[in-house]
Amino acid sequence: MLQSVQLNETETEEYYLRSANLRWEGVDITDVRRMWFAPLEKKKLALQYGDLLVSEGGDAGRTSFWKDELSNCYIQNAINRVRARKKDSTRFLYYWLYLIKSIGYIDAVVSRITIAHLTAEKLERIPFIAPPVHVQQHIVAYLDKTCAAIDKAIATKQKQLEILNDLRMSIIHKAVTRGLDDSVELKDSRVEWLGRNPKYWITTQLKLVSTLQSGITLGKTYGGKLIERPYLRVANVQDGYLELEQIKTIFLSESEAKRTELCKGDVLMTEGGDLDKLGRGHMWDGQIPNCLHQNHIFAIRCNIEKFLPEYLTIITSSGYGRAYFEATGKRTTNLASTNSTKIRSFRIPLPPMAEQTAIIENLLIMQKQSDKLQENLYTQISTLKQYRKSLIHECVTGKRRITEDDVQGQL
Repeated sequence: MLQSVQLNETETEEYYLRSANLRWEGVDITDVRRMWFAPLEKKKLALQYGDLLVSEGGDAGRTSFWKDELSNCYIQNAINRVRARKKDSTRFLYYWLYLIKSIGYIDAVVSRITIAHLTAEKLERIPFIAPPVHVQQHIVAYLDKTCAAIDKAIATKQKQLEILNDLRMSIIHKAVTRGLDDSVELKDSRVEWLGRNPKYWITTQLKLVSTLQSGITLGKTYGGKLIERPYLRVANVQDGYLELEQIKTIFLSESEAKRTELCKGDVLMTEGGDLDKLGRGHMWDGQIPNCLHQNHIFAIRCNIEKFLPEYLTIITSSGYGRAYFEATGKRTTNLASTNSTKIRSFRIPLPPMAEQTAIIENLLIMQKQSDKLQENLYTQISTLKQYRKSLIHECVTGKRRITEDDVQGQL
């Protein structure tokens, strides 16, 4: 059990693992905490190489293989520790648990009240195929090397996704700060995070080229005749898209509904949320008739003779837009928030209308190409993960015969 204070002088403060530290790919020791242990508890709960650590709650059954990543480390009661008897391989058991977790067996047998619990008693009763020890060792040797190669390929694909995203962000940032023509003369914008812009562009505040509409306040009491209207919450405005599957409704006065009704072309910007998503902008296309918005979402209505709403959504998603809202946002422990004053003060690098249109069209083509590459990479990663899962299933259930040549070929 957790013990945050020392109860007697024989206790010492030691590192311990929580369920949050357990990963299938290994124990995550980036955030390992300390608490007080009595000598008897240390003797009982100390970890040694080869221990299997199985999560009891949360993602019940998630398992890590302990490789002495941290000296003098112990476990909290949210973790079940498994050790092999005699010469059986805990590494083979690791693959067995991975298999039955992946096919849904563990999730089907865990105790559930509010969250799933894989108790020690239930873990002990899980069926286990135990081939001869030398067969276990052959299977483990083959799977360790083969899965390592698969995991390396997956990591390469994931790195390619990161590079693709960085490239996309770089192209967007360049387009909204320097335009599409590399030969134009640049000037200092005198705006932090914005850098140099084409000499003929103007830099203006958002309030000078748009109006800001605040939304409805939930829980407010209205008198007289009420009407029912759908409205958007922060959860509906995601980074780069709108989540419209779950739309709530509210009863309010007709005048208030009229004041907070969205118009096609409004750019929706969130007041609060995760720091990296603060102020995220997405254009409303009139998907839901007579739709309103909550007061934690601002609706920005651009002066379309000077400023295109599609261009504003690009700016808010650029590195410049992200830097502005992250720097000016008010931070709490886990979340951040902005306000109407900060949004109105957001400085916009503004090219002529024809150039705004050209930038939008150019970036739309780039986005489609990027999305196609991204989709292909996700498909390849999914295929590799499925192959890994199938391979483990075939090996630990004896459907694939592992010979000495197979093992030697992997080593």
